[in-house]
Amino acid sequence: MAGRVAGKKALVTGAAQGLGAAHACLLAREGARVLLTDINGEGAAAQAEAINAEHGAGTAFAMRHDVTSEADWDAAVAMAAEVLGGLSVLVNNAGVGVRGNIETCTLDEWHKGFAINVDSVFLGCQKALPLLRESQPASIVNISSIAGLIASDSMPGYNASKAAVWMLTKSVALHCAKRGWDIRCNSVHPTFVDTPILDGIAANASLEKSVVMGKLARQIPLGRVGEPDEIAHGVLYLASDESRFMTGAELKLDGGISAL
Repeated sequence: MAGRVAGKKALVTGAAQGLGAAHACLLAREGARVLLTDINGEGAAAQAEAINAEHGAGTAFAMRHDVTSEADWDAAVAMAAEVLGGLSVLVNNAGVGVRGNIETCTLDEWHKGFAINVDSVFLGCQKALPLLRESQPASIVNISSIAGLIASDSMPGYNASKAAVWMLTKSVALHCAKRGWDIRCNSVHPTFVDTPILDGIAANASLEKSVVMGKLARQIPLGRVGEPDEIAHGVLYLASDESRFMTGAELKLDGGISAL
């Protein structure tokens, strides 16, 4: 089934690489026009150029975007209105890991994690709603993590920030539903996915990436780490009108780890 989001106008944050790039590419492949944003503006522009080369000029646009900045969010929403003619899909994908356990995580690291992982989602939902109301049916997709549902002793900052995204999503969903708006808001909860983040984990641990991948895979019932497109297909479903009766829900794409 092709064209599952034909005519949709989407903004994807953190889209220069990894999951964000996968989301943007799949949405464009299925008929959406996409604005890719990232703190790495050049990387976002390169991804947009590749999408346009495949699907035609005017399919994708890009801008540098600090998702913790209210002014940058105002600019991103204004650009969506200008180049896309509005907004019907918002994918709050940008996020970072937060290192350290409860004894070693610094307050600065805690604050940075919440700023990028949570403040950005709050600002995105708040700033995008006026445009989303004009393009109903519309959808907000917030990328949380299985770590927002299952705790670990080694990453309280990441657990807490991703859990905040999960609950914020439900509040936004109820806000829209109670006002009679056809705007859904759902969260996606991946487990380990083969993105550049794993390269960083391997480097920090002074291990080969294949060793790290093997260790992570052994924690997952399906026996392997996820691929970016496997998460992007979940985002595609939530962005499409196929999910019009789904809001305030969490989509777990975790290889079965939450069933343990």
